Amino acid sequence: MNSEKTKKKKITKKLLHKYRLVILNEDTFEERLSFKLTRLNVFVVLSLLSIFLITATTFLIAFTPLREYIPGYSSSALKKKATDLSYKTDSLQQVVYQNELYFNSIKQVLQGEISTGDVQKDSIIAATKLEASQVDLSPTKADSILREKVDKEDKYNLFESATSAVNFVLFPPVSGEISEPYSVKDKHYAVDVVVAKNTPIKATADGRVIFAEWTSETGFVIILEHSYGLISVYKHNASLTKEQGDLVKAGEVIATAGDSGELTTGPHLHFELWSDGYPINPINFIDFK
Repeated sequence: MNSEKTKKKKITKKLLHKYRLVILNEDTFEERLSFKLTRLNVFVVLSLLSIFLITATTFLIAFTPLREYIPGYSSSALKKKATDLSYKTDSLQQVVYQNELYFNSIKQVLQGEISTGDVQKDSIIAATKLEASQVDLSPTKADSILREKVDKEDKYNLFESATSAVNFVLFPPVSGEISEPYSVKDKHYAVDVVVAKNTPIKATADGRVIFAEWTSETGFVIILEHSYGLISVYKHNASLTKEQGDLVKAGEVIATAGDSGELTTGPHLHFELWSDGYPINPINFIDFK
């Protein structure tokens, strides 16, 4: 027991025994630096330094591009290139496989291994036909909504009969005296009807508003498009109650009468009718009195 204790004391004494490290000037023997060291301090410092170097080296290899310069590690560009080549190889294998199947089919046909068969064209066509009883022809909800919407638009009425054109009636937009009649000679393709200011202006037939704006010469103007290529024009209004794109019914108020614009001589309605791009005389179809 005493010998073991003695050995331990000797080891501890050696580890803690102090040494002095002196750095001298070789020519003058002048002392430049000196350090007090023990074996234990040197061991601890060397151990910490080794751990730091190992950690730093591991970090550089694992997380920096410097690992590409170490033998055995491949570069990122090389890995990317290898991945691309792998995808291309797989695609080429698929193409080669399809080509082999195609060439084998051709080879079998050329060698007579595949016999031709008779195909009944009519039977194929008949197979695609279905009996009316096998098809559900009842309208869906979306189809019913669409039909109702289209039915409301007079121009695109799917259920309009052939005799409806005969029964097509134009209603007078206003009632009043005509101050200036329709005249092709004077290029006055309209009738001017004298009315009181703010008199309601009504649509002459069902249609859609295709223009509703202010112009400097004719003031507030509104133009309606009707069925059968008919267009009606209303000018010099005091105000408009409809906008472009609105659907209107015959007799519905679309504006109020006035004398807006530079070419007006007082409150009146300048009313035009056009059929398939040609002006027609409104009094031939409408009674303004």
